[in-house]
Amino acid sequence: MQTKEQVFGSIRTILVDMFELDADAIVLDAHLYDDLDIDSIDAVDMVVELKKMTGKAIQPDDFKAVRTVSDVVDVVHQLVN
Repeated sequence: MQTKEQVFGSIRTILVDMFELDADAIVLDAHLYDDLDIDSIDAVDMVVELKKMTGKAIQPDDFKAVRTVSDVVDVVHQLVN
């Protein structure tokens, strides 16, 4: 079982490593598209990494409503717990 803080740390690491983002810019209320410049192709790449991290498939419907880093944390937290 992982806490939301642990999930957030893992997601932050993925975003920094994959997209060369500044770790300080990755906060829970940061919008993926507007604040972090993550486009739809980047989002697909991120879902692939999250699948590797969790060992579980993320359903496209689960990810449709994702807009912020916090939304990603919530989806992943539900998957791993």
